[in-house]
Amino acid sequence: MKNHHYKTTIEWTGNKGTGTSGYRNYERSHTISAENKTVIEGSSDPAFRGDKTKHNPEDLFLSSLSSCHMLWYLHFCSEAGIIVTHYIDEATGIMEETATGSGRFTEITLNPTVTVSNASMVEKAKELHHKANEFCFIANSVNFKVKHIPTVLVK
Repeated sequence: MKNHHYKTTIEWTGNKGTGTSGYRNYERSHTISAENKTVIEGSSDPAFRGDKTKHNPEDLFLSSLSSCHMLWYLHFCSEAGIIVTHYIDEATGIMEETATGSGRFTEITLNPTVTVSNASMVEKAKELHHKANEFCFIANSVNFKVKHIPTVLVK
């Protein structure tokens, strides 16, 4: 077994001068950084007093699942001789908020539209989404099933 280690830095940037002296007295703004990578401007979801122009943890969680799936999928297509020329995923997620204010994601659906170079590749291209899901590190780390509704086009 091989371990991989990751490190990110989250820094709160929303102190408006009085810190967290009151629920409405501070912004939820923060930065997300990792060495040698572009800084991501973050906030909370607007439903939780966040800035709608910045990424929130829920966006990033959904994006992590979608990105991980895509990277495995492209890897397996490459190995199988499936030539993918375009890939886009309009991923969706449902987060359930409880009466106490806590919550959890209950469902994520990936909706990848993949373009392959030849009609003979379509069936295998569809099948490889299952394998990508089995290998995706992020999908293997969540406590709910990640759904997939793939579309494969030929161009």
